[in-house]
Amino acid sequence: MKPLAWSPLIEGLLEAVWLVDPVTLRILAVNRAAAELLGLVSEDLVGKPAIELTATPEDQFFWEDIAAGLINNIHSETLLRGADGIAIPVERRVSRVWPEPEHPVYVVGIRDLRQQRRTEDELERLVAELRATLESTADGILVSDLNGAIRNYNRHFAALWDVPEELLLTRHDAALYAHLANRVLDGPSYARRLQEISDNVLLETSDVLILTSGRVLERVTRPQYSRGQPTGRVFSFRDITQSRDAESRLRLAAKVFESSLDAIFITSADFAILAVNPACERLTETSLAQLMGSSSEELFHDPHDQKMIARVGQTLIEENYWRGQVWLKRKIGASCAVQVSWVLLRDDQGAVSHTIGFFKDLTEELAAQKRIEQLAYSDVLTGLPNRLMLSQRADFAVRMAERNGGEFGVFFIDLDRFKNINDSMGHSFGDRVLVEVADRIKRCLRDIDTLCRLGGDEFVIFLQEIDAHGAEVLARRILDLMGRPFQIDEMSFSVGCSIGIALFPEDGRTLDELIKCADTAMYLVKERGRGSFRFYQPQMNVDLLSRMKMDHAMRQAMEQGLFRLHYQPQISLANGQLLAAEALIRWSDAELGNVPPSLFIPLAEETGFIITVGNWVLEEAVRQAAAWQNRGTPVVVSINVSALQFQQSDFVEMVASVIRGTGLAPQLLELELTESILVKDANEALGRLHALATLGVAMSIDDFGTGYSSLAYLKKFPISKLKIDRSFVTGLPEDESDRAIVSATIGMARGLKLKVVAEGVETVAQRDYLAALDCESFQGYLCSPGLPAHEFEELMRSLPQA
Repeated sequence: MKPLAWSPLIEGLLEAVWLVDPVTLRILAVNRAAAELLGLVSEDLVGKPAIELTATPEDQFFWEDIAAGLINNIHSETLLRGADGIAIPVERRVSRVWPEPEHPVYVVGIRDLRQQRRTEDELERLVAELRATLESTADGILVSDLNGAIRNYNRHFAALWDVPEELLLTRHDAALYAHLANRVLDGPSYARRLQEISDNVLLETSDVLILTSGRVLERVTRPQYSRGQPTGRVFSFRDITQSRDAESRLRLAAKVFESSLDAIFITSADFAILAVNPACERLTETSLAQLMGSSSEELFHDPHDQKMIARVGQTLIEENYWRGQVWLKRKIGASCAVQVSWVLLRDDQGAVSHTIGFFKDLTEELAAQKRIEQLAYSDVLTGLPNRLMLSQRADFAVRMAERNGGEFGVFFIDLDRFKNINDSMGHSFGDRVLVEVADRIKRCLRDIDTLCRLGGDEFVIFLQEIDAHGAEVLARRILDLMGRPFQIDEMSFSVGCSIGIALFPEDGRTLDELIKCADTAMYLVKERGRGSFRFYQPQMNVDLLSRMKMDHAMRQAMEQGLFRLHYQPQISLANGQLLAAEALIRWSDAELGNVPPSLFIPLAEETGFIITVGNWVLEEAVRQAAAWQNRGTPVVVSINVSALQFQQSDFVEMVASVIRGTGLAPQLLELELTESILVKDANEALGRLHALATLGVAMSIDDFGTGYSSLAYLKKFPISKLKIDRSFVTGLPEDESDRAIVSATIGMARGLKLKVVAEGVETVAQRDYLAALDCESFQGYLCSPGLPAHEFEELMRSLPQA
């Protein structure tokens, strides 16, 4: 079902609804409620990435999880960004549905929570006001009926009488009365007076009770009326202990004033300072004598707002209170930021009598806040902006560029072989290198540019007002500066980098799109040798998708058993007999057709899947060789071994296990190794080769002369055969260089007692020339291409027998 077909359905819904494409995460359709919710028109929403409407970083990760297929359904509350940029609280339900097979869509139902939030806030305010009123009541209240049964009491009553919690939780009148009797100092008098009050229902009276805790209560007793008749009695209890120790409290207040860590000052109605505490003297760096009589308004200022103090005074007059952050003037040191709470006091007639100000130093608090912001928006190691800050700057720049037709670019920079530094020198040393790299790159940039560290050894540069020429100049400048030697702890070394470049608007219209394109371009630089830069081109994505598709198909082919082995004979040049067969992998795919090894083998090596492919080739070739052995027609079968497969720690054990499992004679298996395997980590390779030789397996050098040839390993390693690469055979016998290389190789092999087989022989002239040089054998289309096992068996029967 196309998105338009959903429109009548979703327009009939009261809640806001989006339809979101699960691949691109772009909005396919919305109803009117969704547009009104965000303050936009439907046409502005359709086609927009859903992630652009999010207001929290967590929501960005949520949509990334959706895109990755990690979740299909979710019900949560979140925030959306409206047209005015204000976050809108909503309840969201995301469901993945399939209106058509193979074409899922995300249905996003959204309910506006703003009215609910306002209602909740209002209810909370009313409850808070009621609670404040009850808590501010000065009297404890107890209400009973005419028989003394307790109807109600407030919490202040319970506090005054220290009513235990169990009596608060369980209604028990007798126990409560017993508790009250036990709390008074003169129990008998209390009981007699309570009986007198009970006997006279119309009695209004007051008396004083002294509790065992030392608290003094004034009890006022009044009858409760309903329709002119007494129905009960209300007892109010007021703690008058404070009036007796008011003088003590005044002394205590003076001590608090003197010892408070917050600076405090008291002024007259015209803001002249009357008193200050020691903390105020310390913070202002001014003595009491100097402060007395001065205007409190002279203490504070705002360098950016000269009229701020005047407005503070006006606010105090109008609202009796002001709170805010200002700068404190000091006699000696520099000004410091302070938090001020300023209260205006009035007398009984409403005239201003005094003001009291409290303020504290915010220096440490602001430093901590700044540090928190740095951690939120900066990379901890380098101090560079992180992805969050980069996104904020880029979003603003994108909007400005779209409005004014501006240009900007994104560089994706990845250090070359930085892992070698971490592995050899340690991560601490590597971190210092990253700091130095960040400093070098910053030296190449303008103030309006933003350098961001994504993580690891990856950096992104956001470049404003730059075109392709400017981007190229900058890339060359960075490469030049990065190419200069680094010096850390008296160690000199080099650190190169690869740069991918994407430009707005041709390569993308959002930061994520530009970073993705720049990353793709950088990846191609890595593939083609590193240490350079490259602009993004649309074909790069096509190539990348093609590689991804082939990688997936290759893995599916392994699971589905689509790989086959063909066998190409190696023929003796002396008598035409079959000496061996090389196992060649073949892949036929229903969609891709016959995929040549030259396409999928490099991809398998790059992704590491070559280990799985190589193990399958080993097992299948050995199985076939064992089958021929058991039929009485043994043939040496050779297989190619990749460098990654050879470097696996269990490679020798696997070869031994496969041979044992099939019962194949070890000498019937030959492993073809490239020169790069032997040169890289020669000592480890030597040990592994000797272990294979101990098994009885033969080994040969494949494509001899095309790699990093070294005569030393031919003498040192247990190699029995050299294979001359087809590139040297193609020009025979006419090409003089090919004749020289082939002749020298055969002569050297003869001197080292090594066998030689020439690959790619396609003409009689090539065969005859090789035979004249005493080359032992050849393989190529002149004899036969690679054949399936059953066809190869027919070929064996047609060849001369030993």
